[in-house]
Amino acid sequence: MPKQYLACVNLSLAMVLVGSSVVAGKIMVEELPVHLASALRFALALAILAPLVLVREGGLPRLSRRTWLKLATQSLCGSFLFTVFLLHGLTLTGPASAGVITSTTPACMGLIAWVFLKDRPHRRAVLGILLSVAGVLVLNLAGTDGPGGANPVFGNLLVLAAVVFESLFLLIRKTVPEPLSPLAASTVISGFGLLWFLPGGVVEAASTDLSAISATGWLVVGYYGAFVTVLAYLFWFAGITRVAPSTAGVFTAVMPVSALILSALVLNEPIGWQQLAGCGCVLGSIVLISR
Repeated sequence: MPKQYLACVNLSLAMVLVGSSVVAGKIMVEELPVHLASALRFALALAILAPLVLVREGGLPRLSRRTWLKLATQSLCGSFLFTVFLLHGLTLTGPASAGVITSTTPACMGLIAWVFLKDRPHRRAVLGILLSVAGVLVLNLAGTDGPGGANPVFGNLLVLAAVVFESLFLLIRKTVPEPLSPLAASTVISGFGLLWFLPGGVVEAASTDLSAISATGWLVVGYYGAFVTVLAYLFWFAGITRVAPSTAGVFTAVMPVSALILSALVLNEPIGWQQLAGCGCVLGSIVLISR
C-alpha cells in the first residue's frame, strides 16, 4: 500500500477510536470521577507503551528543551484540557450532540491556523467555518427538550471548548522539527498526560469507593487506555507526519460519524432533528473546506 494511502487509513482509524471516546467517556464518568479515571487511563497507556519503546527503539530519543516544551503543551491541550472539558460536558449534554459538535474540528483548525499561523483560508474555507458554527448554534438554540442532558447548552459549550484544545493538539504536532516515531511520540504524550492528571486523581481516589465500581466501569477505563489512547495516538502520529495539516483536518470528520453511530448502537441514544440538522451543517462545512 502506498505510504500516502496508508497515512489516510491511519488517520481514519485514529478518528474512529477518538469518536468512540464520546461513548466510552459517557459510561466512564457515570462511575468514576474525571481526574481519577483519566489518571488510570494514562497509567495503563504508559504501562503498555514504555516497554514497547524500550524494546523496539531502545528508549526515547534525545530531544531539545524546546521540543519537550512543545510536547508538554501538546499533551496539556489534547490529553488534559480536551479530556476534562469533554468528560465534564458529557455529564450535561447527550453524546449524540457532543459527537456533532466535535465535527467542527476541521473548521476550528482552519480558524486557528489563520489567526496564529497566518495561514489565510480561501473564501470556501471561510464559508465552511461559518456553516460549522451554524451547526453548533442549531444544537444550542433548538431548545433543551430534545435528546440531551441536564444542561445541554452549557454542556455543548464545554464540548466546543474541548474541540478548540483538540485542534491545538493536532496543530502543535506539526511544529515539532525533530524526527519522532509514532511510538515515541505516543509514549511522551501519555507520560505528560499522566503527569497532568495525577494530582487530581490522587485527591479523587481518596474520596472514591473503588469497590463500588462495576466491571463495566473498569472495562471502559481499560478500553480508554488501550484503544482510545494507545492505538489512537499511534495511528494519528503515524499519519499526521505524511500529510498536510489541512488534509489531516478533513479526516477528523470521521470522528462525529463514529460518535453518532456508537451513541445509537451502544447507548440507545435517540437521534433527534437537532443532531441531524447540526450534523448536516457541519458535514457541509467539511465538504467546503476539503474542496
